[in-house]
Amino acid sequence: MAGVLVIDDDPALLRVMRIALTARGYQVLLAANGAQGISEAALHDPDAIVLDLGLPDLDGVEVCRRIREWSEVPMIVLSADGTEQRKVEALDAGADDYMTKPFGMDELLARLRVALRHRPAVSASEPSLVVGPLELDLAHHETRMNGEVVELTRREFGFLSFLAQHAGKVCTQRMILEAVWGPRYARQGQYLREYAYRIRRKIGDEDGRFLVTHPGIGYQLVPPESSDGGA
Repeated sequence: MAGVLVIDDDPALLRVMRIALTARGYQVLLAANGAQGISEAALHDPDAIVLDLGLPDLDGVEVCRRIREWSEVPMIVLSADGTEQRKVEALDAGADDYMTKPFGMDELLARLRVALRHRPAVSASEPSLVVGPLELDLAHHETRMNGEVVELTRREFGFLSFLAQHAGKVCTQRMILEAVWGPRYARQGQYLREYAYRIRRKIGDEDGRFLVTHPGIGYQLVPPESSDGGA
């Protein structure tokens, strides 16, 4: 099930988008301003973004530009401004498509399907990683814990695979953020706390003995046989 993040400050439009997208089987995330949209994109790693340009806090073009610093997620821009200059700005900032308001829902859904078909394919040159009971297939973004498939988002997989590549070593928050999110997010440690919590729940490591937190420093993936615990 594909996840779609809608960033728009119009409550009525957000309600309509939630209903229409949910009815067609999408998982829907909503954000009412640019800052919230950027945070949701970083935390939840959606499969596509529908972005309004007329946001109350940040220009939508700037939101697009910031997300493009660390993500290739397909983005469809919505705007009441149909001028050529505005379209060029958005497309140059990294948008994949541009629609003017008012728009037809059927057309938006069709463009969303196209965007999802054309999203970047996952590629990897390294083999699978194995750390104790954890297996990570880097080529197919598949995760198994004790032989059971674990469903992770792309960003969760990126966080976990980075730790697996450095298994047994403490990875600082900055190292992880720069590698998985990009340099602009090097100081956004709250992302990692949320991700560590979600990953632990999914892999059955609620006590944090496998994915170990080193408060104020970073995280470490410790094989169970050598784990000495962690907060």
